[in-house]
Amino acid sequence: MKINIYYGGRGLIEDPTLYVISKFTEILEELRVKVTRYNLYEEKNSIAMLPKTLKEVDGIILATTVEWMGIGGYMMQFLDACWLYGDKEKIEKLYMLPIVTASTYGEREAELALIRAWEMLGGIPYGGLSTYVENHVEFETNPDYLKIIEKKTESFYRVINQKRKMLPASNIVLRKNLLKSSSIILTPQESEQLSMYVSDDAYVKKQKEDIEELAQIYKDMLDGDSEAGQEFIRNLKDNFSPIDGFSASYSINLSDIKKTLVVEINNSHLKCYYGEKADADVIAKTTRAVMNKLILGRITFQGAFMSGELTAKGNFKTLRTFDQVFQFNIL
Repeated sequence: MKINIYYGGRGLIEDPTLYVISKFTEILEELRVKVTRYNLYEEKNSIAMLPKTLKEVDGIILATTVEWMGIGGYMMQFLDACWLYGDKEKIEKLYMLPIVTASTYGEREAELALIRAWEMLGGIPYGGLSTYVENHVEFETNPDYLKIIEKKTESFYRVINQKRKMLPASNIVLRKNLLKSSSIILTPQESEQLSMYVSDDAYVKKQKEDIEELAQIYKDMLDGDSEAGQEFIRNLKDNFSPIDGFSASYSINLSDIKKTLVVEINNSHLKCYYGEKADADVIAKTTRAVMNKLILGRITFQGAFMSGELTAKGNFKTLRTFDQVFQFNIL
């Protein structure tokens, strides 16, 4: 038999939940159960991948601590991940026992929240253990409390070992008829693969950047006069000459066509689009004709500023550097 424990507290030494799950672990291991514990605060960057750890187990324990209100963010993230990426067919066969200790009001509500969540996922909840703990030392040294923990552990073991049936709850009907985890039907393998992508921060960041870039392209196409606008962007990209360690942003308002060209430079990465950037390092205002002269190499950015054809505010050094990172061929 295999049982996983998912601990949603913060890992504080005085957390009585840690004491309870350690006793559960000791007793279960004496009964020759393989117990694996996952501390969600340590797994916070990969919680989306944890539902795959449910595959080879017979039951789980969801343990959390109420320090203020509710089951806490880490446990909620784990349950969200189970809903989005978990294998529902496997979850339907899993017994779950909730453990909740509280230093404030709300331990019973938190236990009920875990039971309801597991029912919504289709799993089999078993009556758990919830308690208010005013003094963790007194709680952990009380022999009567230890007996209660031991009896609850042995009872949970028997329930799983005997595969006892539970009476149905109305949440089953609600889940089948009203709740849907996704508009796209995914296989368990596809859900697991998606959870791996979601937990990869670099992948998620790149996807967001791609979506933003596509959205801007379509916006430019719908705005009208996109051909001239894209010509400016193409020229900037074609004549980009990056400087190591240089990062800056420019907002260039083309007053006669009522569009703002935003140029963002981050070392060798260049991003150009039409939009708004109020916190740009240099905020400039000019006309489309002057911008045309600039990209054709007939005038420099600084030269346009000095002649009054372009007005600007912000970092003057950054303004002058524009002519170094964009070296237009003189026609």
